[in-house]
Amino acid sequence: MIRILAVDYQNKLLLNPPIEELKNNNIKWYWVDISNPKVSESELLTDFFNFHPLAVEDCLYYIQRPKLEYYEDHSFFVVHALDQQTLEPHEVDIFWGENFVVSFHLVQVAEIDQLWDTLQKVKNVSQIGPTEITHKILDKLVDTYFPVLQQIEDQILSIEGTFKSSDQTVIQETFTVRSELIKLRKTIIPMRELLYRVTESKKLPISNKKMAYFRDVHDHLIKLNHMIESNQELTSEIRDNYISINSFRMNRIMKTLTVITTIFMPLTFIAGIYGMNFENMPELKWENGYFMILGVMLTIGVLMILWFIRKGWFRDN
Repeated sequence: MIRILAVDYQNKLLLNPPIEELKNNNIKWYWVDISNPKVSESELLTDFFNFHPLAVEDCLYYIQRPKLEYYEDHSFFVVHALDQQTLEPHEVDIFWGENFVVSFHLVQVAEIDQLWDTLQKVKNVSQIGPTEITHKILDKLVDTYFPVLQQIEDQILSIEGTFKSSDQTVIQETFTVRSELIKLRKTIIPMRELLYRVTESKKLPISNKKMAYFRDVHDHLIKLNHMIESNQELTSEIRDNYISINSFRMNRIMKTLTVITTIFMPLTFIAGIYGMNFENMPELKWENGYFMILGVMLTIGVLMILWFIRKGWFRDN
């Protein structure tokens, strides 16, 4: 699908004029958005706009890392829109020239649709141009990162609020959140580097006044990066706390089992001796031998329990 928004030198907004009219001298600037293109529409990048073959190749064949390339009469951006459900990036390619912007994306991008609808309602189009459109595309794409990250923060707070050492889903949810943060990090850091290149570039047609808007987008990406780092630290703390609590719990269990085993060791030893089938065992002839041995075993058990209490072994159990 191809849609065109153009402005002539009388500052009249032209919606979806024939693409051939973009070559007329009466056109002040234009924005062409190519979404989910057919083969014939993709070929316009080369046949009609004459963009650099390497940039066209990046558009058509694989998802690229966010980047900025300079060519003779235009600059080429690769930026990423974010799928709100899967957190997978969708590539958006932007060709930016002195009097045009051409955006190209293989899937529909809601943020670009919103911007398109907004620009159709603008009354004073003299305040808008290729620089403003490029900024607004970048700004809208970056703004959609915040709700995703805030939702992840809510998940982390929910995990902390319902934290139980015996709940195995805690560690599973924590690692799920960490994987989501890694996905976001793979998108946000390259976007931050891209915006840094834009703000430091001397080749782009951006005045100092308008550059402030691009710096604002860069600041948003820095904030997003800090949020990711802090959330990763929180998930690390939750993971470490889970491991520590379970280790402590396991140590208490092992301590209890050790105490019980230690108490029963001498009792088992006595029972083992008198359970042997030798004929010459005088104690087996005693009339009260059974009760005497039980008394000895009970005394040993009680004394060992008292000794363990004195040593503080039951204090934490």
